[in-house]
Amino acid sequence: MQTIYLAGGCLWGVQKFIRHLPGVVGTEAGRANGTSQTLDEAYDDYAECVKTQFDSSQVTLAQLLGYFFEIIDPCSVNQQGDDVGRKYRTGIYSTDTEHLAMARGFIKAQADSNNIRVEVLPLTNYVKSADEHQDRLSRCPEDYCHIPIAILHKYRVLPN
Repeated sequence: MQTIYLAGGCLWGVQKFIRHLPGVVGTEAGRANGTSQTLDEAYDDYAECVKTQFDSSQVTLAQLLGYFFEIIDPCSVNQQGDDVGRKYRTGIYSTDTEHLAMARGFIKAQADSNNIRVEVLPLTNYVKSADEHQDRLSRCPEDYCHIPIAILHKYRVLPN
């Protein structure tokens, strides 16, 4: 089992998408790399993210990142869809230096790599989001999601 933290804008849609991918065995909505210790304090300096546990014998990190890049605009800074602000930045965080090296290599291999603005950083701090944010789109499917509906249908996250 391996764990990586993926920040792709509003965590509701990102969690809904990622939890349905092959090889993903667990997800948790959270916040990465901020400075406050609890969500009772201001957390806008954190990146909304999804703690993603995956079985690397079923999905490689490169495959997982390929899926992730389908749901984000990797060239956007501090914005995904209608969500604007530093907490909506894109990022790949891990405590595993091999994950970070693989993520940097994945980005470098993209045709538009010079324009990509996805952070790739060691995970320095993580706070689990409140229960109301866990699996939010499964419980409240009418809430806003920046991920295009066509992609959610393509991966059978939503029924056709």
